[in-house]
Parts: sequence; structure tokens; C-alpha cells
Amino acid sequence: MSTLPEPHLLVVDDDERIRGLLQKYLIRNGFLATAARDAAHARRVLSGLEFDLIVLDVMMPGEDGVSLTQSLRDRDETTPILLLTAKAETEDRIKGLEAGADDYLAKPFEPKELLLRINAILRRAPVVEITPETPKFLKLGSIRYDMERGEMWRGDDLVRLTATESLLMRIFSAAPGETLSRAKLVEDLGRDRGQAQERAVDVQITRLRRKIEQDPKQPRFLQTVRGAGYMLVPD
Repeated sequence: MSTLPEPHLLVVDDDERIRGLLQKYLIRNGFLATAARDAAHARRVLSGLEFDLIVLDVMMPGEDGVSLTQSLRDRDETTPILLLTAKAETEDRIKGLEAGADDYLAKPFEPKELLLRINAILRRAPVVEITPETPKFLKLGSIRYDMERGEMWRGDDLVRLTATESLLMRIFSAAPGETLSRAKLVEDLGRDRGQAQERAVDVQITRLRRKIEQDPKQPRFLQTVRGAGYMLVPD
């Protein structure tokens, strides 16, 4: 009987002790794990290997984790990123999400919570069931979204989506024209409930709009329903 390959994670932390402990813990729990000591080292590793997820410390000497996240996203690197941050303020975490991180975890944390966060990010979205009456593509102006493949295209160009953006599109495309509350989106994304996570969803919606909308500040396709949530309105 064939088995799925173990997810390969990249752990980036300048603290040798923490880096080693994380790597060993992840390996014991069924992952392949490679470690990098700083952003420059991580770039070299990423140039030669592909990963399923990056566990990235924010506070590092030289280039910090948020800057590295932004740089990776700017060059269309879509590997999911989980930030580890010692900063508890919501705005600091929001900066990481705005840079393109998929989630964050505040230090100190329970190892089990780290596993839960990682598995939530890696978990595949439910497959959208396509019926003969349901179009395989959704048209959003110049954007074409392939519901079966979960791919977004602008003409002949593939629009790169992060793991969280891709999951959001699957969620919205399964219910076009239906208002989805922020709490529902948090639940479908596999995250803990709470205002901080709902604010994090707002950040991801803003990032997704930049890839869909001609004018993200006046969205036509991914609309805000005041007091209720968000709704995808295809052509």
C-alpha cells in the first residue's frame, strides 16, 4: 500500500538550541525537517530544495523574518509560512500577515500547538464538487479561476497564490454570491476563533483583492457585506 511522502519543513531560527529542538521535535512527529540559521542561509537552502512549509522566526539579526517573508512573496514564492514571534502586539502580527505569512504563533508556545498550526496550514481544502450545471471556471473580469484545479489565471499568466489565498478562493468559489461571515472563514481556514484571527482574515482578504480587483479599494468581485462578512460575486 502506497503512502504519502512526509511533508518537508524548513525551520529558520538564529538560536541554535531552539532550532535544534524544533527540528528534532518535528522529525519525531512525522515530518522531514531542514534547519537554517538565518535569512541568508534560508535563501541558499530554498534555492536548491522545495518545501511544504517554512517555520520562520521573526526576530533574527540582519534580515528579520517579516522582511524575508515579504521578499519571498515578491518573487512569487508560494510556500506556506508560519511565523514565530515573541511580540504579542496584534499590529506586529498583522505586519507579518500583510507581508504574506499564512499564520503566526507567539512565543513561548506549547509544542502541540505548533503541530496543530502546521497541520492546519498543510490541510487540503475540501474538494469542490462540480456538477454539470456548475461552471468549471469562474470569471472575475480579466481573471479566470479554475475551480477544479484551484488555479487562477490572467490571460495566459498564472496568478501565484499563497496557501491561504488558495484556500480562501476554494471556500468562496464553492459558494458564489453567498455571504460568508468572518467567523465562518476563520473556522474553514482551520484557525482558532477570536477577534485576532478575524482581523487576520481581513488582512488575507486585502491581499487576495490585490490579485483579483482592478481597484482593490473599491472591490467589485470580492465584496464586503457590511456587518455580515464577505461575498464573491463573479461575472
